[in-house]
Amino acid sequence: MIIAVLSATGTHWLALQSVAWTAMLAENLQSTHWQEAVERTFDGKHPCCLCRQIAAAKNSEKKSDAQVEIKKLDYSYSNFEFVFCPPSHFYEISAADDSAASLTRAPSVPPPRELLA
Repeated sequence: MIIAVLSATGTHWLALQSVAWTAMLAENLQSTHWQEAVERTFDGKHPCCLCRQIAAAKNSEKKSDAQVEIKKLDYSYSNFEFVFCPPSHFYEISAADDSAASLTRAPSVPPPRELLA
């Protein structure tokens, strides 16, 4: 699944381009010093044959994506009936009495007396 996602997002072109740049840098380092080899590799003015093939493949892939036809999805309609059935048994729950009068009434049992006087 990871490979499919990476392929769909174009990561395979990045991997191929990295291989091409690595090969170009190694080739340029054989004939010039470090700074000039890096500039020559990444300036875009001196592409190798692999870079040209990658660019051509990217362009042809973009052209083929533009020609994709969108098809209309046909859904079949099936007639159905939706019937509500009342429950056979139900219990009525009374609302809680949260009024202040019910919370401030005196206790029904007197408070315990202290054992030691």
